[in-house]
Amino acid sequence: MRYDEYDRTSRNVEDRRGQGGGFGFPGGGGIQIPIGGKGGFSLTTLLILGAIMLFFGVNPLDILRGGPGGGGGFDIPQLPRVDQGQRPTSSRNPFEIPGLPGGGQAQRVPAANDEMATFVKRVLADTEDVWNKVFEQFGKKYKEPSLVLFNRATRTACGTGMSAMGPFYCPIDQKIYVDLVFYEELKRKFQAPGDFAQAYVIAHEVGHHVQTLLGIAGKVQNLKERMGERESNALQVRMELQADCLAGVWANLNHQLNNRLQPGDIEEGLNAASAIGDDMIQRKTQGHVVPDAFTHGSSAQRVRWFKRGFQGGQMQVCDTFSASDL
Repeated sequence: MRYDEYDRTSRNVEDRRGQGGGFGFPGGGGIQIPIGGKGGFSLTTLLILGAIMLFFGVNPLDILRGGPGGGGGFDIPQLPRVDQGQRPTSSRNPFEIPGLPGGGQAQRVPAANDEMATFVKRVLADTEDVWNKVFEQFGKKYKEPSLVLFNRATRTACGTGMSAMGPFYCPIDQKIYVDLVFYEELKRKFQAPGDFAQAYVIAHEVGHHVQTLLGIAGKVQNLKERMGERESNALQVRMELQADCLAGVWANLNHQLNNRLQPGDIEEGLNAASAIGDDMIQRKTQGHVVPDAFTHGSSAQRVRWFKRGFQGGQMQVCDTFSASDL
């Protein structure tokens, strides 16, 4: 990606690195959720499966249920109908990708103004540029999310965020959480190097923020609470693939606005999308694939929807909820 010292960095970044892991909740705004066991988990933040988390030596994280559900005056994709008689058989954290890098003992990134932190701030600034303009076209104001850099663990309004969860978005405090060690392991363990691969991950999380502002996240959350586990997972996959598509839309518009893309950048993003597909991660962590347990989509699906967003360059192409074939 084309960045230089004159490019703007976002002011919406909070650097908590070096502060240690926090296991409470900010401002008393959260409720302590029990952790452990092999049963179901509560819902909400970008980040899923206790057994696989334990595989990485980390206690599974429970997340508070719910999130902002306010509408934004935009057209919301038609969501699936739900039998009102259904009751959830289990509740799980829909935003966590099991087996993502971040749980190992990779070299920690220093808390100084390092190169990677500066890159993240510039990517976040580019997301602000693009989504401010997109929302303005609809006569709306884009509320910029904050991004928190942390090491190992940190407090969030959705519970305790941990490195093993990978980057994630909390819809309750509308913040994105990133431990920069994720990127080293994405490159080393998942063979997905490159600066645009890193930018894609941030753009995906910002896509979840856009979904929250549009009221999509709240509608999906409400539906999932009345579904069984299998149906809930399937709906969550559509949610995640839409965030991938929105990341593609951002890549297109950002290049038009800021001329960022270089040869090979999109291939890096597609490689990253493929590397963190549910099928790929399940093969690496448990040796076999369980499609009913997918929560983010297969590698092929994630690549397909990122490409669709990039090629289309507009949000209208990202209606994963009405698509008959993902």
